Amino acid sequence: MARRSEHSLEEIKEMVLSAAETIVVEDGFGALKVRQIAMEIGYTVGSIYMVFENMGDLITHLKARTLDDIAVELDKVITNDADPQEQLIALSKAYANFANQHFNRWSMIFEHRSTNDAALPDWYQQKINEIFKRVEVLFKQLAPQSTQQQQQQAAQALWSGIHGVCQLSLTGKLEAVGENNTGKTVLLLAENFIKGWQQIE
Repeated sequence: MARRSEHSLEEIKEMVLSAAETIVVEDGFGALKVRQIAMEIGYTVGSIYMVFENMGDLITHLKARTLDDIAVELDKVITNDADPQEQLIALSKAYANFANQHFNRWSMIFEHRSTNDAALPDWYQQKINEIFKRVEVLFKQLAPQSTQQQQQQAAQALWSGIHGVCQLSLTGKLEAVGENNTGKTVLLLAENFIKGWQQIE
């Protein structure tokens, strides 16, 4: 069993998050237990609660790591001189690819719900907002006459649709409508949504 003096609180925090992430990747979110994390890092449960308020706080930080990685993948396909329609499609594909390649981490973002209905921390909500802003700015370029509220709604609507396709396809439920092909379905959704958006007045 490791001793508290061997690591700083920040180091313990990183160890906890790394171990928790490994558990989710290998066994899914349902397997994430604080005692299992403690065993993995060689510390007591009490040590974990020195760096996180509770399990909900730990999970929120873990989900934030996934949001950060999604943002990195989205930024890889953003270029300043590219056509905004092409970039929206590229972002849609990048998001779907991340969901496919990191399904357990991706689905964890939506599986966990706070038991006390506590509001999301401001710093976490900001991460979500920043992801949507990447999309909103492109909708603004496609329809400069649109309002900020319309751009926000468009970003949320498109991303909700893409999320739904990923969820149904990656869990095998899209087979019920005849085809389980995430990429093609996401592309069809994005292209047609963008066409409709460009007609906005």
